[in-house]
Parts: sequence; C-alpha cells; structure tokens
Amino acid sequence: MAPGDFLRHYPPFDQLTAQEEQLVQAAVEIVRYARGASILHKGGAPSTHLYVVQSGAISFVDGGQVSQVLEEGEAFGYPSLLSGSPPVFDVVAASDVVLYRLPESAFRRLLDNVAVAEYFLKSLVARLRRTAAEAAPPPERSLATPLKYIMTRSPTFIEPDASVQTAAQLMHANQISSVLVRSDPPAILTDRDLRGRVLAAGLGPETPVRQVMTQPVKHLDSDTPVYAALLYMLTENIHHLVLVEEGEVVGVVSHTDLLRHQTHSPLYLQQQVAQTPAPATLARYADNITATVESLFQGGLGAAHIGQIISSLNDTLIRQLAKAAEASLGPPPTPYAWLVFGSEGRSEQLLLTDQDNALVYGEESPAAQAYFAALAQQVVEGLVAAGFPPCPGGYMATNWHRPLAEWEAIFAGWMRTPEPQALMEASIFFDFRVVHGDLSLEPLEQLLAESHQEAIFIGHLVRAAQEFAPPLGFFGRIRSEDGAVDLKKGGIAPIVGLARACALAAGSRERSTLERLVIAAEFGTISKEGAEILSETFQFLMNMRLRQQLAALRAHRPPTNLVQIDALSPVERRHLKEAFSSIRQLQDGIGATFRTGMLAGD
Repeated sequence: MAPGDFLRHYPPFDQLTAQEEQLVQAAVEIVRYARGASILHKGGAPSTHLYVVQSGAISFVDGGQVSQVLEEGEAFGYPSLLSGSPPVFDVVAASDVVLYRLPESAFRRLLDNVAVAEYFLKSLVARLRRTAAEAAPPPERSLATPLKYIMTRSPTFIEPDASVQTAAQLMHANQISSVLVRSDPPAILTDRDLRGRVLAAGLGPETPVRQVMTQPVKHLDSDTPVYAALLYMLTENIHHLVLVEEGEVVGVVSHTDLLRHQTHSPLYLQQQVAQTPAPATLARYADNITATVESLFQGGLGAAHIGQIISSLNDTLIRQLAKAAEASLGPPPTPYAWLVFGSEGRSEQLLLTDQDNALVYGEESPAAQAYFAALAQQVVEGLVAAGFPPCPGGYMATNWHRPLAEWEAIFAGWMRTPEPQALMEASIFFDFRVVHGDLSLEPLEQLLAESHQEAIFIGHLVRAAQEFAPPLGFFGRIRSEDGAVDLKKGGIAPIVGLARACALAAGSRERSTLERLVIAAEFGTISKEGAEILSETFQFLMNMRLRQQLAALRAHRPPTNLVQIDALSPVERRHLKEAFSSIRQLQDGIGATFRTGMLAGD
C-alpha cells in the first residue's frame, strides 16, 4: 500500500487537500526498526521528523518504565519537532516496526491546514469538540438553529381593552393561534386562553382581553437555539413563546412551529402524557421516547441536552401517574415527595433504563405507611407498563418509602460513618431530584450541602469512582473483551462519580455531571483543566454510546453500553484511547488530593 493511501485513513491526514496529499507522497520516507531499537533519545537531539506507525508498535520509556505504547496510525516526534526541545521520553521499537517519516519542512507546510494544525497543536478537549462539530447536521435540520429563523410571521397585537370576540376574529383572519397585547409588561392571549378562560368560564364575547390575558409573557431571545426553546416550553408547560431582540418583541413561535421543524417533537409527546395516562399511551411510551431521542440526535443535539429533554418528559409521566394514584386512593394523609435519582436525577437519562426512585413523606403513621405503599406500587407499575424495567437492586419507591426523619438518619449515617461497600451502592441517592409532591426536602439538601465537612465521606466517594477502571492495559492499549468495551463502566461511570464527589466537596447542590464539574473547578476541588477534560470526555462517550444504541435498535437488537472497537473510525479509536487515559490520570490525581490511599482497608 502506498504511504498516501495508508495515511488518508488516519487523522489528521484524512483532512488533507489533494495538493497536500501530493506533498506528503513526495516527501514521506519508509523506515524500519528491529525490536528494541532506539528511535529517539530522552534529552537528546530534537526530532527532525514526524513519525507515523505503519505496522508494529513503539514504546515511550522513562527511567526504564514503559509509560505508553503507540500502534498503527498513531504519530509521534512532533512535540520535540515543533518546540525544538529534546524528547522527554526514550522512544523504542516495541516490536519490529515500519514507520512513515515526514521531514520538518513538509510537516510545517501541512500546518497551514487548520485541521492538521488543530490536531497537532491543540489538546484532546479541542479535538473532541471538533469531532462533535463535524458530526453536526445541515443547518436547516439542526436543533442549534436560532428561533428567529423558524419564525414565520411578524407579531400581531391587540389593545387590552378590546373584546375577546375581536381578538378571536383577528386570530381567525390571520390564521394564528395567539395575539400579543399592547400592555406594560407585554401580555399574550392564546386559543387555549379563549377555551379555558372564556368559554369554559361562561364569559361573554364582550369580555375585555385584559381580564383573560396572560401577563407577563414567557419570552426568550430570538437567538436562542431550538433545543433550548424545546426544553423551556416543556419545563414551563407552554405552547407559545414570545421572541425578543434588545428588549423589543419581534415575534412568536408556537409548539406547531417547532413540530414542523422536527418530526418527533417532545412537545407532541408531552401532550400525550400530560393527562391521565391511558394503557395505550403507556404501551407506546418507550417507542415514542426512542423516536424522539433519534430525532433529537439526528437534529444535531448532543446527549447531554437530549437527557434534559427526555428527563422532562419522564417527569411529566411520573407526575401524571402520581396524580392518578392520588385520585384512586384519596388525598395523601401527609405531604410527600416523589424522588428520582441516578441518571434520571441528574437529568442524563436517554433511552429508558431501570427505575431509580423513592418516596419521602412527612409524618409517620399506620395510615401513611399503608397509603404510600399503595401509591408507590401504582406508580412503579405504571412505569413498568411504560417501558421502565424494575431496578435489579430494588432501588424503587416500593422498597424505599419512608418518613423524612428516617431519610435524614439514613443520609447522616452514610455521611458520618461511611461504609465503603454500602456507600458505593448508595451514592446514586445523592443525585436525588424531586419530581412531584409538596414536601420540602431542605433537611436532606442541607445535609448534602454540609457534606464537604466530612472528609472521610468525600474520600470514600472518590474511592468509589476509582473502582470503575478504564479498560486500558499496561501500556495504554485499549483492553477489550470479545472485541468490545463497556463505555459506561469504563468511562461514563467514573466521570459521574468524580464529578459527584468533587461537587459535594465544594458544598454544591448541583445534580448534573456537567454542572458539577463547573462548580468543582470554580471552588478548586478539581483543576479547571481536569474539569474541562472530564466534561468533553463525558459528552464524547455519551454521544458515542447513544449512537451505538440507536444503531442497535434500528437493527432490532437490544441496546447496550458496549461498543465494538472495530466498528469505530480511526479518529474515534484514537480519541477513545486518549479519553480512557485521561480518566485514569484524573482518577489517580483526584484520589491523591483526597488521600484515598489512606482510607481504611488499603
């Protein structure tokens, strides 16, 4: 195989122009080294070439210890070449090896190509961001499209003293479902307002608009991307959104506009479940969620943002199931709160997975025990019917419905006298989020906020995150089982655990992994560089896993956390290897900071 044909399969040479490929073909040399041969010397003369492994493997050696192994398609020599500094490792042939060698003059000419320069000069974080950007869909399909580009008409206004009949005639004439009201602050009158506040209330056509309008209006800047508007409308349970520019109203978008922009809109699914769920609705819920996730992902939305939207839909379903249970059982004997935790608590759940939920109620009594046991049973059964499998570990409200005082004692016990194995299993409880109910959980929130004072507890949380080992062999090679690696156990779970521990060490109440990393960096419980690496790596792994899971579903196979190494592109394999290596390094670094090696049992 000609060197150019080989190189174009590996980053960044897959980004070369035809002219640059000719340059490489003319300048590249083929060199061979026997096993054990020295290629570059630590502290010796700077490298004068860029090297790419064509076959075999080379080792980076420091003090007689192998720190990293590079294999087919991987490059070395460029840090020394670019800086003019001596190599910081001995580079040795780990086997008989064939290398492509590009002289400095040709290599520097390639750096005029932005993709090449970014690859060799920038960090893993920048390369992961570039990979995500290159996977984005065309602008007309992108959920990053600003709202102003899907706005179909200028706003229509009416005076607040006009009658609702005049407003209805104006809406009918313009074929619109809302009108804006000239008032301070601005208001809106929608078709739902006419039905619910006028007709259903028995008001006459002469009723002034000001009596039934919604004020102030919900609004966003016109540059807000579609995906953010979707999440906002889901959270606020609204169907019309006013757009503003520099404080001035410029238009309105409705849920219908967003439906047109997207085939499987979460707004449509929310409408289906935002009422007492019928058996048919529950039976279709998992399929509808899958279709919605697929549409959002194909629209260019990353897994982190999709998780927020899907969690909002799941919240709506849970609330409706709980309300249905209350309707059949009667009013609750004491205030309560329905909790979700784990990925759902962090708003990171995508396709439906095992249930993780619990119930907290106010005052203990026999009546409360019986009521909430029955309510938990009904809601959990409804979630099973909707496609949420029961939790194998039993972390469901059917087992975990207890009074607030008992929950406080449990949390305090976990924090003040932590037992490593129990804490590892219970750590997902610290991601709890209230979905339904009136009971304030401020006592539990306060315990979490004060947990940074419990150094042993934080140390055990870090240690629990270290138990998830990235699948790397001795020399930095990806270690697979039957050709596959588990992205959750090897990458996603350790990042989630590290973010949780570092955020709690900062006294934070944040739940999402990305927000926790931001807070931890601000408070110094993790370095800013470390937080940025974990953030980008987390999103890279989440997107990779989701893409594999959706492909499995399209092929009528069950989705898993596994990814086949051979199915990945060379770019993805390189990024995956670097991602696992970065996670391992940060596990070790954060573990040293919190002195996990000093914990009991080591």
